[in-house]
Amino acid sequence: MIYLELFWSFFQIGLFSIGGGYAAMPLIQHQVTEVHSWINMTQFADIVTIAEMTPGPVAINSATFVGTLVAGLPGAIAATLGCVTPSCAIVMTLAYFYYRFREMNFVQGLLSGGRPAVIAMIASAGISLFFTAVCGNSSLSDSQSGINARAVVIFIGAFLILRKWKISPIWAMLGSGAVGLVLFSLP
Repeated sequence: MIYLELFWSFFQIGLFSIGGGYAAMPLIQHQVTEVHSWINMTQFADIVTIAEMTPGPVAINSATFVGTLVAGLPGAIAATLGCVTPSCAIVMTLAYFYYRFREMNFVQGLLSGGRPAVIAMIASAGISLFFTAVCGNSSLSDSQSGINARAVVIFIGAFLILRKWKISPIWAMLGSGAVGLVLFSLP
C-alpha cells in the first residue's frame, strides 16, 4: 500500500536525519529517486527548490510535496506524519535526558562530535543539487559538454550578489528565478 510505503520511507528519513532538513536531503533523495523511483532527479531538485521557498522545515515540506505528487492529499499526510513522528519521540526523550545530565562532559563531547557529520551531509546535498542544476544529473559526468552555462551564470551571479551586498537569500532566490525565467525562455 502506497500510504504505508510513504509513511515508512519518511519515518526512516526522520529517524536517521540528524542535523535538520538539509542534512536529510541525501536520505530523501535516496529514498524517493533510487529506492522507490517515485520521482526523478529533476523533479527532486524542483521539490527541494519549492520546499526551501515555502515557510517551514525543508524536510517536512519535501515530505509533503513528495507525498502529494505520489498519492495526493492522503499521501502528503502519510509522508508528513512519517517524517515528524520519530523527531517528536526523539526530541522528547533527549530533552528529558539532556536536562537531567547536561553538565556532564560526555554529553558536551557527544554534541561536539556530531557537528562534522552534519556539515558533511549538508555539503553532500548542496553538491548533488548543484550538479543536478548545471549538469542535469546528480554527479559530475565524464563529458563536460552537458554543463548548462545559463544555470552556472545564475549560480555565480547569485553567489557574488549574496557575498558582496549580503542581501536576503529570499531576494536572491526571487531574483534568480526571474533571471532564469528570462534566460531559459530565450532560444
